[in-house]
Amino acid sequence: MTVIKINALTVPAEMGEEVAKRFAARAGAVDGQEGFEGFELLQPTDERTTWLVVTRWRDEASFEAWRSSSAFAHGHRPAGGDAPAPMPIQAELWSYTVAVAS
Repeated sequence: MTVIKINALTVPAEMGEEVAKRFAARAGAVDGQEGFEGFELLQPTDERTTWLVVTRWRDEASFEAWRSSSAFAHGHRPAGGDAPAPMPIQAELWSYTVAVAS
């Protein structure tokens, strides 16, 4: 059963463009991960400052395998060398399955 992981990012309004730029630079980086089904970065269209990083996985084990992978570590490494400086954002991970679809 597909699991959906949503990383809710609280982003200062002035940092929104940088968030989009950083995700665009890594677009496709997780595509080859076993069990990965899709990714979307959702930008708020109102005064909200919560951006949603939505990923779909074949199952929980696939998601956890990615989280423990070197690819995940590389994409979430602290600043240093050629890595961009961390952004002042808060993140909360939400987990869902599809209850009803059409």
